[in-house]
Amino acid sequence: MNIIICPGIHDPDLTESFRSKLLDLVYDSAIASNSANILIFPGKDFLVLSAFHILQFLRVSLGNQLKSPIIFISFSAGVVGAIGAAHLWQLLGGRVKAFIAIDGWGVPLQGNFPIHRMSHDYFTHWSSCLLGSGQNNFYAQPAVEHLSMWKSPQTIQGCWVDSSIGIFPPKGRLKADEFLLMLLKHYDAINPDNGVSKQELGVRS
Repeated sequence: MNIIICPGIHDPDLTESFRSKLLDLVYDSAIASNSANILIFPGKDFLVLSAFHILQFLRVSLGNQLKSPIIFISFSAGVVGAIGAAHLWQLLGGRVKAFIAIDGWGVPLQGNFPIHRMSHDYFTHWSSCLLGSGQNNFYAQPAVEHLSMWKSPQTIQGCWVDSSIGIFPPKGRLKADEFLLMLLKHYDAINPDNGVSKQELGVRS
């Protein structure tokens, strides 16, 4: 299993903060077995918009491991390049296990793989879902600053919602990093012990 992190256009320290505060927790959860291979796309500025450059990075990093599943975690402008790269990877015969977009406002998201959105406020959540989303999504409540979603997801309280029905009733309250960990457990990126069952989560593998 591989996780590729696609940052936006921002201070690289924010991505390091995301990795250290959240993905170290992922490793701690999976220390005994089933740990994912975590990759960070190193492109800066407008390269994060380039599906071609992200695809090149994947091909160099993973070689011929096309059948090794990939989970994309992308943020802000990086969602643009990441969704294009996900489709290109599939065209090459690769397997996209899931696509997680964090504050990808205004970016249409469609694909024959599970898609989840995480948003910094309710407006971003419902307006983004008009452009495509999966069944299970998250929005911060109370609202937070955009960059906070990437810098410190462990501090953000919010709602897990089922966006397959129009009024988005909350399924539960939790923190942003807890929601992300729940998804990663569901998709077998980390040890699923004490995770939410596939039936409860209600998304396809």
